[in-house]
This record gives sequence, C-alpha cells and structure tokens, in this order.
Amino acid sequence: MKKKVIPVLVVIALILVIIAFIGVSALIEKYTPGKERQDLSEYYNVTEEDQAAIILNQELSESNAKIIDGKLYLDFHFLQDSLNSRFYWDSNENILLYTTAKDLITVEADSSSYLVNRDSVNFDSVIVKATSDSAWVNIDFAKMYSDFLYSYEESPSRILITNIYQDYETATVKKNTEIRVLGGIKSPIVADVEKNSEVFVLSRDEKWTKVMTQDGLLGYITSKSLGKTSYVTVESDYVEEEFTHIKKDYEISLAWHQVFSQVGSTEAASILESSKGINVLSPTWFYLNDNEGNLVSFADSSYVNYCHNHNVEVWALVNNLENQEVDTAYVLSHTSTRQNLVNQLISAAIQYNLDGINLDFESLNAEKVGDSYIQFVRELSLKCANNGIVLSVDNYVPSAYTQFYDRAEQALFADYVIIMGYDEHYAGCEEAGSVASLNWVKEAVTNTLKEVPADQIILGMPFYTRIWELTPSEEEAQDYVIYDVSSKAYGMSSAWKQVNNHGAETTWLADCGQYYAEYTEGDSIFQVWLEDTTSMEERLKVMDENHLAGAAYWKLGFETNEIWDTIIKYIN
Repeated sequence: MKKKVIPVLVVIALILVIIAFIGVSALIEKYTPGKERQDLSEYYNVTEEDQAAIILNQELSESNAKIIDGKLYLDFHFLQDSLNSRFYWDSNENILLYTTAKDLITVEADSSSYLVNRDSVNFDSVIVKATSDSAWVNIDFAKMYSDFLYSYEESPSRILITNIYQDYETATVKKNTEIRVLGGIKSPIVADVEKNSEVFVLSRDEKWTKVMTQDGLLGYITSKSLGKTSYVTVESDYVEEEFTHIKKDYEISLAWHQVFSQVGSTEAASILESSKGINVLSPTWFYLNDNEGNLVSFADSSYVNYCHNHNVEVWALVNNLENQEVDTAYVLSHTSTRQNLVNQLISAAIQYNLDGINLDFESLNAEKVGDSYIQFVRELSLKCANNGIVLSVDNYVPSAYTQFYDRAEQALFADYVIIMGYDEHYAGCEEAGSVASLNWVKEAVTNTLKEVPADQIILGMPFYTRIWELTPSEEEAQDYVIYDVSSKAYGMSSAWKQVNNHGAETTWLADCGQYYAEYTEGDSIFQVWLEDTTSMEERLKVMDENHLAGAAYWKLGFETNEIWDTIIKYIN
C-alpha cells in the first residue's frame, strides 16, 4: 500500500513545484520592466527621410516639417495657423507675402531672393517651395518675421519650437532609468535617462509622470524616480513691430454721400449748408468694375476743393456691390489683380487730393475669399500711409460668420474701423424688427472693443428705418396666421409721415431706444421702429460713454434738419 502511495505523492509534489515555478515566473515577468524599445521614427511619425517631426510647446504636432537640400521647411498651413497668421500664400500665382508695419515682403516660389517693397534681397537658400495643395517655407526665413524659438535634433529628425513664453517646470532624475511610451513598465522604451539629468515635467500622476527630455523625447517616467523640481524661464528674442496710425485730434463726424454719377462743388456746398458738425464727407465715388481689379470713378476735384476750403476732409468710399458680375473673391485672391486695385485707388486718391479712403467691401464669401481680404487691407494700408491718406474700413457688427474680416488685424494696419451699426433687420429678413436697436448697438460696440482700441472705432448710425408689411400668407396653420414679411426703407421724415397719416400711436421701447408704431391697411399689418433725434441721441451716448473716435451716418438725404443739432451736442 505504501509503495502505491509514494509515487502519487511524488507526482503531486512535482505538480505543486511546477505550479509554484510558473507562479513565481509569472510574478517575475509581471514586475520585471520590459526591454522592448520603441521605433522612434514610427513614434514621431517620421516615415520618410526628408521628414522632421515638430514638437510645438512640448507637444508633438500632427504636422511634419521637410528637409530640403539640408534646410528645414515648414508647411505653410502650420506656419500660418500655429506661428504667424500674417504670412499669406497666393496659391494661384505661387507668391508668398508678408506685410510688416512698413514694408511688403514678396517671395516667388523656388526663389532664393525676395523683395522688400521694390528692393531685392538675397537669401542663402530657396525660401519657398510650392506644392499642389500648400507651400513649404524655409524656417529661418519665417523666423525673421515671427516670434518663436527653435532647435533641431536628429535620430529621429525633429524640430523643437517654442512660442509660448513662460516658466516651464523641470525635475532632476534621481537614478538611471527609462522614459516609456506610456505609463507602465511593459510599455516600450523611448529613451534612457541618466541620473542627475534634467527633464521637463508636462503632467504628473501618482505613479507615472509625463516628461520631455532637453532634446525633445516625449514619454512617461516613474514618478518616484524624479527628485527636486525647479522652473526654467523661456524668454523671446523677438523685437515686436511698432504700428503707427494717422489719427485726428478731434472726434470724427462722417457722413456718407451716396452718388450714382459725378457731382461737383455745388452738391458739396448744398450738403455743408444744410448740415452741422460734419468734418468728413465720404462720397461713394469708386466701385470695383471687373475681375482685373479696375475701378469706376465718379471723383470730382471741385467737390474736394470746396470741402477743403470749408475745413472738411473727403474720405472717398470704394465698394464691391455695384457691378454684380464681378467676382470679388477672384480679384482679392490673385496678387496681380488685388495689387492693381490697390494701385488704382492710391492713384485716384493722389490725383484728386483725397484725405482718405473708406473701404466698404461687403457680402464676401468667407470660404472663397479666405484671408485675401485682410491681405488687401494690409497692402492698401501701406500705400495709404506712405501717401498720408487715412484708411477707414467698414465692418459688420461682430459675429461668427464675419470673423474672417479680422478686426484685430485691421486695427493694426488701418487707421479707423467703422462699425456699420445698422441692418440688424434688413431687406429680405424673415421677421420684422429694428434696423438698429439700442441693445444690439451696445453689444456691437462691446464686442468690437475686444479687438479694436476705442480711439480707432467710429460708430455708424442709420438715418433711415424700415416699414415692415406683414401680409397673411396663403400657407395655412391651425392656431395662428402665417404672414409673408417684406419691407421698404424710409428716411426719418417720410417714416413719421406714414405713421401720422395712419393715426398710429407711438410707444417708447427702452431696450430698442426707439419709438415703435403699428397700423393696418387692408389685410396687412405695418410695423416700424422709428428713427429721430431721440434714437440718434441714444446711440451718440453709446459713442460718448465708450470714448469712441466718432460717429458716421448712412446716409445723407434721409435725415431731418433737427438731427444736426443733436449731433453737435456730442461731436463738436
């Protein structure tokens, strides 16, 4: 019996030993750090020999750089989006442009020289390489005009770029150890780090800390292997440009004078004799007439001379709305046509001794025009400044769909930014409402002040209103009447006349800063938010309280005579 039991016990013992061995081996395996090393080219997504990873402000960018003939090149979209939005790439004509406070820098693709205005400057290598969908810009050329620091490391090729200047946390490594792809001892090794080396601390956890080595290797290190922390201050070596403006030492009182043909001194005299307090007239003299950037002009020297003799400046308006066959986006997105437009405007301003240009480009398609509109403002501003011409730019009230007008950039280059504080409800609106309710105007000013200094903002105000007609629709609804909505613009006097002729009562609406009236005619309901001296004074108070540069009025001929007495109370 004993002879039979002993072999069984031996087998059981062996099994237990094997199980114990497996268990111990598993524990050893579990707690033994992995030795697998990460393929760094794959880790940094550097799959081609001519590629270099970009680590921007200690984070790996999705964009790569290129190495061309031993030089580093940045993708234009990365350059513009992450480092310097002022660079402009004309993909139609393969031209890179950069506008400083005083100069226009022009670079043609594959050229190793560039123009500063008209002067040629040599560079040590090709500045920009064009591709089918972008361009590659030499990093050293970009740095000449941009506020960033960079260094280059190999194996794999990578560029460390910093443009956020602050105190960065560092820590001393207490022992020889590894940085791994992720937190965990089995995660592949990115780099070995030696005792007493310094690493940047990116984010901390109890067991693992995300770090970056001095040469830009990113990953995780055990938190207990980090010792003393300190901070490194990264400072910029860039000298900021100083932008200057032509500013008047008085508040602007600008009246827009809409014309459809040439008018001279007689018309100017009539305006100035029937108004008070105007110190700038802006006649609608120029409009874009074709896709080559050519203009139609109604300019007249006698008009300008009469204004100057009466201490009134002339800031002629240029718009893009008169000829509906013109593709404004095409003109602006081609450097040759855009600059032809700029040159024509400046030539006319000099010829007619204009004091300023008022830019009124509206109804632009953001997707089509891109950043070509703001480049147009930059280029026009340089030539205006060189000739002592004031540049003012008309703007919609701030909104998501008008962000591409870039008011903050306008404020650097243009002299004045005008808020078109009207058309809150416009022709074609599906609902009736005020042309410029007071709260809406206040919000427009508040939001513009976030981007533009107060002493550059001119608040545009309406001399007109709309009478809205609500006509019962043929469309049926169970519990309510559906109305078709239409409107017609009226001047101040004619709108009040309509209200009075229909015996309608007026009600003061404090939030709108206007009187409201409603009347019926046949099956239609008519609604009107009226303009008069009272509503004008409410907006002038907004201008005054925010210390804005002045006011502008659209348009002459729609006002009442007494409106000028209200205006001169606030603008002397």
